[in-house]
Amino acid sequence: MIHVEPIQVGEYTFIGVEVKLPKTTLISISNDRGYIMCGALDVGLLNDRLADRKIIAARAVGVRTLKELLEAPMESVTAEAEALGIQPGVPGYEALLKMV
Repeated sequence: MIHVEPIQVGEYTFIGVEVKLPKTTLISISNDRGYIMCGALDVGLLNDRLADRKIIAARAVGVRTLKELLEAPMESVTAEAEALGIQPGVPGYEALLKMV
């Protein structure tokens, strides 16, 4: 099952997506510039093999809901996200606001 909902962060609206898979759920919150995601995100792959795409993304581990993703500290971030000032440890909502 796929669930999509608008997520309000301050005055900005993002898109929250939950994809229910056997024994796990993929969770992401995005806008047209970047996204934050659950632990399934491979930041190393984005930084190494897909560096030319300049993907702005951050990863949180141990989250099970969109609300948890918004509050969780980002465990790792892409080089492009870091260039915007998104650092590991910032909560998801702060990372998203830097992607506006």
